[in-house]
Amino acid sequence: MVSASGLHDIDLTTKIGSLTLAYPTLMGSGCYGSGEEFAPFVDLAKIGAVVLKSVTRHPRLGNPTPRLVHTPAGMLNAIGLQNPGIEWYLEHDVAKFAGRPCTIVGSVAGFSVDDYAYVCELLGQRSEIAAIELNISCPNVASEGETFACDPRLTGKVVRAAREVTDKTLIVKLSPNVTDIASIAREAQSAGADALAVINTVRGMAIDVETWRPRLGNVTGGLSGPAIRPIAVLAVYEVARAVTIPIIGQGGIETTSDALEFFLAGASAVSIGTANFTDPRVPVRIVEELRAYLAQRNLRSLSSIVGRANVGFANAQQYEGDEG
Repeated sequence: MVSASGLHDIDLTTKIGSLTLAYPTLMGSGCYGSGEEFAPFVDLAKIGAVVLKSVTRHPRLGNPTPRLVHTPAGMLNAIGLQNPGIEWYLEHDVAKFAGRPCTIVGSVAGFSVDDYAYVCELLGQRSEIAAIELNISCPNVASEGETFACDPRLTGKVVRAAREVTDKTLIVKLSPNVTDIASIAREAQSAGADALAVINTVRGMAIDVETWRPRLGNVTGGLSGPAIRPIAVLAVYEVARAVTIPIIGQGGIETTSDALEFFLAGASAVSIGTANFTDPRVPVRIVEELRAYLAQRNLRSLSSIVGRANVGFANAQQYEGDEG
């Protein structure tokens, strides 16, 4: 058994493309600011990475209010990608990310293939940004508004365009609002993705029974929180059977047990989103409890359990020497 004094010898590092994260915890885009906001409460050196809010080619005011609605075991949001646009972002925001004691991942959204390529190229030139997440859950205005993430062909186009303009690690965030997420995952890998974030929010809506109107100003929004966790775990399970690149599991993670489901399904890291709004210390607690979990089972690394509940895990590793 690993002794209590040896807890910190347990290897929790994880590789995501060219990145080596000290901890397998990422903070979801739009859910942790740039890390600075939580620094008074959390030691940022004890989390793996912060994924920044998505930025687009042009400034966006976002959707009409209300933009957030509480739902049972979750939250609906319809922010609408509010951001100042890449030019302002580069001039005023990016430089301050250099001082963060954790990895910083930029997030890019767009409404055409050219949008993604343009923003990725500019963002990828900045040393403060270690990797780029492609938020492809946006409508393609050149294809009758079809969402990039819902079509393998469009997914491939946007990933290839991003791959051509940057050598930074590319993390493609997949949508659950599809019938075959595995086929889209395979196309993203084939087009040059280094990792996949699985999943984005699930489409939903809520209606005010007094006013007889939708509760969100945008009518529909994205559901996050514990309510979607079983959907996300299944998506990770299916994607892990289809690709060989690392998977970042996300969707309703609040506890170490939640995170373990994703690791066992095939995720190499996890991203925490909605839970940060109620307790920004969740990622640090998960890391501490992961060490204890592995020590109790005489396991020396997180990689020992990745995919262990998934008999079809396409990126299965050898575990000899880890146990006993």
